[in-house]
Amino acid sequence: MKARPAALILLNAVLRDRQILGQVDVPAEGAEAARASRLALAVLRNLGAVDAVLKPYTQRKPQIGVHNILRLGAVELLVNGEDAHGVVSDLVGISKTQPHTRKAQGMVNAILRKVATEGPEVWAKTQPQRLPPWLDKALRKRIGAEGIKAIEAAQAQTPPIDLTPRDADFALEGADVLPTGSLRLHNHPQVSALPGYAEGKFWVQDAAAAVPVKLLGDVKGKKVLDICAAPGGKTMQLAAAGAEVTALDISGPRMKRVAENLTRTQLSASLVTGDAFQHQGTYDAILLDAPCSATGTIRRHPDLPFVKSGDEIEPLTKLQMQMIDHALTLLKPGGTLVYCTCSLLPVEGEFQIKAALKRHDALSIIPTDPTAIGGDAAWASEEGGLRLWPSFWADKGGMDGFYMAALRLS
Repeated sequence: MKARPAALILLNAVLRDRQILGQVDVPAEGAEAARASRLALAVLRNLGAVDAVLKPYTQRKPQIGVHNILRLGAVELLVNGEDAHGVVSDLVGISKTQPHTRKAQGMVNAILRKVATEGPEVWAKTQPQRLPPWLDKALRKRIGAEGIKAIEAAQAQTPPIDLTPRDADFALEGADVLPTGSLRLHNHPQVSALPGYAEGKFWVQDAAAAVPVKLLGDVKGKKVLDICAAPGGKTMQLAAAGAEVTALDISGPRMKRVAENLTRTQLSASLVTGDAFQHQGTYDAILLDAPCSATGTIRRHPDLPFVKSGDEIEPLTKLQMQMIDHALTLLKPGGTLVYCTCSLLPVEGEFQIKAALKRHDALSIIPTDPTAIGGDAAWASEEGGLRLWPSFWADKGGMDGFYMAALRLS
């Protein structure tokens, strides 16, 4: 299947069926599959602005399948700068092939032609995609209107590709070296074709996601448990640093990816597929990348605001609390637990740490100086952890939102 029809299937899955994009099989192969994913992501990243452009041309909201055809066309015309004749002709042809869009082919043709000529002026005045109301409400008191706008602006940009090098001295032509050591590519190449990929010299990992391991300090020779390890970025960081790593995750298919990544990078770890609450053992250090709302990853996963409602937050926070408590039973006295989530919400970050310190008298926080690990002073959170916002390093391409803190058990 070609890219545009495949992209529409992906959009319908997210916007009509409320499916997470990563759980939908791309109905295309190779370069067409990659392009379909890029198109769908571009529409989702700009949906509010696109709908604002389309609204004057529709007396009432179109049927969802038709609406998504118009959205895709508008993005290709206004964001990607594609040739109007080719885009309009192809999407009119696609509308003819589906029973629920066949009658709208004339409307698709007329509206997209108007978008091609009148749309750029309107597009220039549109605002970035807004945060969903439930997330906006949770953050606005904390970071204010300007903080919200900065996050929305960051999430509107196509994020760069970040790589974590296996060895600190690895260099890649065309990549920026970030202060934390990650390599950043802005030209979105095919990663598997990059020099050093086949030899396992690096792996894809957002720069923010590569920071939590640094809070453990020197792990060489230490027994380290990586809880919720898949897809394995942090496991590989730990193994590359010389730790004796046990990678634990409940998902068999995701653990298969960890095994494949370890094989390619020629790193080793003990892999355990199972429930974290059933796991036993004693470790010098533990990294808990807890299940969370993933609200910090919207810049890379713009489908999330359209499939999540915020109802999952309360059960997630209870699970996070239970996982912290269980992880502490596996930690040696004097050991370090690093807790992290790719969430923007303090209830999944700062509040969890404050609550854990109250529950456990033997627990203390290890204050982290972000500048010592290549970060900025603004990353420091008042209780001693790190709070990373997507708007940080905006001039460098931004980063995922993350929270992390290191705890010591006496």
